[in-house]
Amino acid sequence: MKIAYILFDNITWLDFIGIYDPISRLKSMGYLPDMSWDICAYSDKKIADSFGLEIVPAKIKSSLANYDAIIIPGGFGTRELQFDTEFIEWIKTAGIDTTKISICTGSLILGAAGFLTDKKATTNFQEYEALKPYCKEVVNSRIVEDGNVITAGAVSASIDLGLYLCEKWAGQNAQEEIRKKMDYRG
Repeated sequence: MKIAYILFDNITWLDFIGIYDPISRLKSMGYLPDMSWDICAYSDKKIADSFGLEIVPAKIKSSLANYDAIIIPGGFGTRELQFDTEFIEWIKTAGIDTTKISICTGSLILGAAGFLTDKKATTNFQEYEALKPYCKEVVNSRIVEDGNVITAGAVSASIDLGLYLCEKWAGQNAQEEIRKKMDYRG
């Protein structure tokens, strides 16, 4: 399994770290030893949240076609990026069979790229109206899976989504062991 984490300025880091931590344990704990991931961005500069915490992406503007999954966190940056045609065209390079995953307002990016057409999805509860034009139905739920698209609600749902994906990709036992290692009681 090969994953592309999509990062951008004004990201909410918990959206990224909350899903990254349990998924990375699939590899480190031996459940999916061949799993790999790239930190991808459209911009060639350091990615920062609104407080200045920075991460340097490894892949810049690289095609997303060869990934099994793309994961798009949320943050205030999504509000502008959903209207950035060049950025959205880059997101559209994800393959047809690629699983598209978002946390919080990352679903606005999936929607702008056309990946939510005729699908149910969720987002941050404050952005339900913004998501409506992109999908068949906005669902007030923590995690929504519809075909090859999985969306999660607000920020704290990132850990839940990470554990959900652990179970989906490696089974209930893997998910439970990872949850225990994280001492997550959610």
